[in-house]
Amino acid sequence: MSNGAASPVQSSRKAHPTFHFLAGLTSGLASAVLLQPADLLKTRVQQSRSSSLLPVLRSILSSPHPVAGLWRGTLPSALRTGFGSALYFTSLSSLRQIIANSSVSARSSTDGRDSPTGSLVRRNTSSSVLPKLSNTQNLLTGATARVFAGVVLMPVTVIKVRYESDLYAYKSIASAARSIHAQEGLKGFFSGVGATAVRDAPYAGLYVLFYESCKKDLNKLLSGRTDQAPSSATSATINASSGVLAAGLATGLTNPFDAVKTRLQLMPKKYGNMLKATRLMLQEDGVKSFFHGLGLRMGRKVLSSALAWTVYEDLIGRAERFMARHDDDRVVV
Repeated sequence: MSNGAASPVQSSRKAHPTFHFLAGLTSGLASAVLLQPADLLKTRVQQSRSSSLLPVLRSILSSPHPVAGLWRGTLPSALRTGFGSALYFTSLSSLRQIIANSSVSARSSTDGRDSPTGSLVRRNTSSSVLPKLSNTQNLLTGATARVFAGVVLMPVTVIKVRYESDLYAYKSIASAARSIHAQEGLKGFFSGVGATAVRDAPYAGLYVLFYESCKKDLNKLLSGRTDQAPSSATSATINASSGVLAAGLATGLTNPFDAVKTRLQLMPKKYGNMLKATRLMLQEDGVKSFFHGLGLRMGRKVLSSALAWTVYEDLIGRAERFMARHDDDRVVV
């Protein structure tokens, strides 16, 4: 019976959310550890209008432990980025699958016939492990998933930013958490949550929009057609290149929100809220203060996004291909 044989194969093409969580965790941990120096330097440059890259870098390199200094804050960064990526990719995949399935159901009802699932269409025509959606749906799902992950992990983000800064003399992650709670209470762990959401929503939405658009165009350019899935090597090239392009564009457009967010998390008493921080930054150092650390942030985002998305999509793709082969063998037997 053809229907009985097709069903397992279709279901195997969709990796369980656990796979998305683990793949996101792995990709996030890898990018966080490798790129921590760039994140630390960006925080130091953004913390004051008088900071610039070369003096900050010379100060760290001239310290007794320059390597440890460059990787200061790696633990909270790895926790935030690792679990943040895990939550982000899991929620993004789930949201996109729900929307794709709803679209397929709507088309099926309209056409009066069964349609293939979003994951099957996606696997046949694209390098992506995510279902195909419209530009608007790409924008909204990316923004929603990122804001959700950002709010959940905001306490870790605040600890990370302050631990990286030289404005605080925290001896350990635990002492940083105790100090923030003692001086500011629970709300201290959510300093800059509004600015973070305002930064993350457009960044993630634009990133997914640019990323999927770039993959479509690059797939057509490299393979000469869009109705055939590229090889594994070509997929990795397409995903990495698309990650670089998407991250560069999205980072440049959203850096002002990141600059405001950093000031709020480092000096909440001085800057208060987003509007006050924006006014003070304009008064103190003009428009250029909103682009402090842009080069570092863009460099880090370009590398981390290319690494994280390439690793994530490769791991999910391998998991789905393994399950498809397993189900095929089971059907044959």
